[in-house]
Amino acid sequence: MVINGVSDHLHLLIGHKPEASLSGLIRDVKANSSKWITDNGHVPGRFEWQSGFGAFSISSALMPTVVEYILNQEEHHRKRTFREEYIELLDAYQVEYRKEFIFKDYGGSTGEDDGVESISEPR
Repeated sequence: MVINGVSDHLHLLIGHKPEASLSGLIRDVKANSSKWITDNGHVPGRFEWQSGFGAFSISSALMPTVVEYILNQEEHHRKRTFREEYIELLDAYQVEYRKEFIFKDYGGSTGEDDGVESISEPR
């Protein structure tokens, strides 16, 4: 497992059995990490993740590349925002999505107010 992120998002690389519920796993990670962040006073008030998430599967051959990408988030996002990169991934892999469910000012805003609400699972 590899975990890293920057102020506005987090990446996880995990092994996951196909018969297990990805939504259930993410729900548990979010619930437990939110509780830990709140209980340990890492933010004022109560911490909550956004409601959705994005997930991509990769081949084992790409594992070293993805690990390197995750470990170098700060440097990587100096060149391109997470929002820009996420939309490029969705487009490149022809994942259908509705723009209004991608992001609303998530802390790394491009400064645009396009009325979108939050990250969501691709449709």
